[in-house]
Amino acid sequence: MNDAATKGATAAGAATPPPAPPTRKRPVAAVTRFVAVRLAGLAVTLLIASLVVFGALFAAPGSPLTYLTHGRTMSPEAIASIKAEYHLDDSIWEQYLRWLGGVLHGDFGTSIVYNQPVSTLVGGRAAVTTLLVVMAAAIVLLCGLAIGTLAGLRPGWVSRSAMAGATGLMAVPTFVGAVVLIIVFAVNLGWFPVFGAGSGVFDQLYHLALPSLALALASVAFVARLAQTAVRAELAADHVQTAISRGLPRRAVVRRHVMRNAAMPVLTVAGLTIAGLIAGSVVVEQVFQLGGLGQSLVNSVQQKDFPVVQAICLVYVAAFIVLNTLIDIAYTLLDPRVSIGKKDS
Repeated sequence: MNDAATKGATAAGAATPPPAPPTRKRPVAAVTRFVAVRLAGLAVTLLIASLVVFGALFAAPGSPLTYLTHGRTMSPEAIASIKAEYHLDDSIWEQYLRWLGGVLHGDFGTSIVYNQPVSTLVGGRAAVTTLLVVMAAAIVLLCGLAIGTLAGLRPGWVSRSAMAGATGLMAVPTFVGAVVLIIVFAVNLGWFPVFGAGSGVFDQLYHLALPSLALALASVAFVARLAQTAVRAELAADHVQTAISRGLPRRAVVRRHVMRNAAMPVLTVAGLTIAGLIAGSVVVEQVFQLGGLGQSLVNSVQQKDFPVVQAICLVYVAAFIVLNTLIDIAYTLLDPRVSIGKKDS
């Protein structure tokens, strides 16, 4: 009787998963302090970035005065009037403080080339860039995680083929991939338009399909390799091997232990990769002539339109910094294994 009871208990224990570690509840004060510190660091970083963006343009060769007087013979009085209108005679610190004060109120100045408010020009082009980055991010997450997870769970020729293709894509520069996609799918096959961002929601989605794919190619490969490494590391972990050895279904082990633990680091790095798509959009917009912030930035640099260049650069830097900070906060708060302070131990 005792032997039967012992065998029954052993069989029951074999079908029972190992107990989960106790969840640690974070103190509200520690969480509040952590978030406040991160937000303060965000504000300081944005302030330093604004100083770098403003100062870098004045350190570059050329000046707005060169463009304003190009091809015209002007008297010293006329030149002095232009300098006074654009405050070009003020010191760089006075110009920076005036510009920063305007930025804090949503005023980025007036475009030298178009003689229009910079905020209006930037706002009209931001929608195209935002949609492009969002579509590319969706491709990165869906395709990268799917390929990496499949390669991690199915070792063999499937994994080797997928990772070989991913490695090849990572080595292709963005502009080269964009040109190849245009030649194959737009010129030869005629499936997609070559240039332009379209008009209307569905037309824009159609026009931005090829540019978003070109922007996402290298990032898909990077996320896929990262996901494969994370999944394989979790499969080799002791608690996963213990669960498998105790007779738990492999599908349940993968879903409850492998994927859950591998998701946090993969999604964190994927988030940082998506933030990097903002910078890559400049090249893609120029190749496909989308008329977004990236193309406007290139044109403004060529035309020495300093207010527009400063505004777009600040928008790009701010978006990248804000995304990184939010990802850092979300990862730290969602993963109980990460300490957020001295008292959270």
